[in-house]
Amino acid sequence: MVFIIFRCSGDEGLRKGRAWNMYNNDFNTENGYGYHTQGTYQDVNPNYQAQEYHYNAAPQPEKKKKKGTFFGKMVKASVLGLLFGAFGSAGFYAVQEAGTALGIDTQTAVEEQEERELTHFNRSAEVTPALTDDITTLPASISTTVVTDVTDVVSDVMPSIVSITNNGTYNYYYYSVPSSSSGSGIIIGSNDEELLIVTNYHVVEGNEKLYVTFVDDTETEALVKGTDASMDLAVIAVKINDLEPETFAAIKIATMGDSDALKVGEPAIAIGNALGYGQSVTTGVISAVNRRMDMENTTGTFIQTDAAINPGNSGGALLNIRGEVVGINSNKIGGSAVEGMGYAIPISAAQPIIEDLMQRTTRTLVEEENRGYLGITGATVTSQEVALYGYPEGVYVANVNGGSAAETAGLQRGDYIIAFDGQTVTSMEQLQRLLMYYEEGTTAEIKILRPERNGYREMTLEVTLGDKSVLGRTN
Repeated sequence: MVFIIFRCSGDEGLRKGRAWNMYNNDFNTENGYGYHTQGTYQDVNPNYQAQEYHYNAAPQPEKKKKKGTFFGKMVKASVLGLLFGAFGSAGFYAVQEAGTALGIDTQTAVEEQEERELTHFNRSAEVTPALTDDITTLPASISTTVVTDVTDVVSDVMPSIVSITNNGTYNYYYYSVPSSSSGSGIIIGSNDEELLIVTNYHVVEGNEKLYVTFVDDTETEALVKGTDASMDLAVIAVKINDLEPETFAAIKIATMGDSDALKVGEPAIAIGNALGYGQSVTTGVISAVNRRMDMENTTGTFIQTDAAINPGNSGGALLNIRGEVVGINSNKIGGSAVEGMGYAIPISAAQPIIEDLMQRTTRTLVEEENRGYLGITGATVTSQEVALYGYPEGVYVANVNGGSAAETAGLQRGDYIIAFDGQTVTSMEQLQRLLMYYEEGTTAEIKILRPERNGYREMTLEVTLGDKSVLGRTN
């Protein structure tokens, strides 16, 4: 029997194998052999894979190897070595003679080649210092600044940063529960009688007692001087006479910067009373400027930074690398909802408001029996109602008591109170808190928006607060 083996590769071999398989199957079936092959030779021959099939040729007799003596092998090796040396010497001599005949000094050529290689190596070694000099003298326009040590900036600014403790109460069903919260503040100025500190409004909101802790760990009571809830700003005051001479000597007034000049990527330093544990420092960069935020009870344009701003940092300082205050930190914006994103009120936008609040009359909490009353029933306009229906943010006057200070001043049902005594009003709770600092008979201005056919008309009314006899259901 003669086998013809096709040696194919790739898809061609696969196709030919399949063709051979089909031929065998058809042939065996049509001729009734009663068995089916698997097609390929490897499959029909059970001994192929085990024995790696070879032609059954006649066995050949094993050739006997001639054995030689050790002495004979050594003689052969010696003769071969002598012959190789002779031929090598002859070849080298021939090359030398040919070079001489052509006027070429081979020894000199070799030496010159070695000298060229050594010179090239030395010149290569001299390139590195020149390249290094070029790198270290890059133009200032493309140089970078890495903030690794801010100790000098921090030590210079820390005396102007304070911790603030807000002690108050909140209503839990029918009970009043004592509460306490922490924040930070920045010493921004003084007058003849007071040391003035700026902070966030939400840091001092709802306080009954405020305490300020200075850089030397001394604590002093503070009073609210003025607030602007819409900008989340407040100025509080500490009486200079309440400060120890050593404390007064240890503190300093912060230097204000220009937040409008900030550039994205420049260093940023945040200082504040993080978590109420005392002053701490975090660093990062300015991540964004003029960042618009529209959140519940927070709307405006802010500085964004990746310097950590945690609860307690609110009211603290965001500094540039020169130690100037460029922002007032606020954990209220973003809060724990984001990571690596802190926000601060730009100092350039806040400064006009701060200067106005610094001129306000500092007021102390008035005993309840001596407080003045407005005589209205009011409701807070929520941010959702502002967004959905376009209502003004403030207090909606639902009812005006007859004979009350509000009625005498000209307040009407349907009016919206947006400011009281120059301070922005955003909720009924805030208005009630403000009135706690005004005695009966005090005159103040109320700014309102009155609905008209084509929108709202802004009006300023003068009101003289009354006594409890005109107290309404809310105030």
